[in-house]
Amino acid sequence: MATTVFFEETVQCQGGEESMNIEFGRSSFYEDDSIYLKVDGKALVMEREAAKKFVEAAASVGSYLGFLD
Repeated sequence: MATTVFFEETVQCQGGEESMNIEFGRSSFYEDDSIYLKVDGKALVMEREAAKKFVEAAASVGSYLGFLD
């Protein structure tokens, strides 16, 4: 799978008791490039409609929390 990684990190819960490995980026494995998501070793390439909703939701949360300009 040809990918471009945009995020790769072990993320800790604020309480410190849980963590997960997250990798996120772009994949050209299928005819239409899309987002791939890998969590604790399980990966998938999102259907484009789901990828669009995912990006919109992430941007909305980021904006709400003041992480985006």
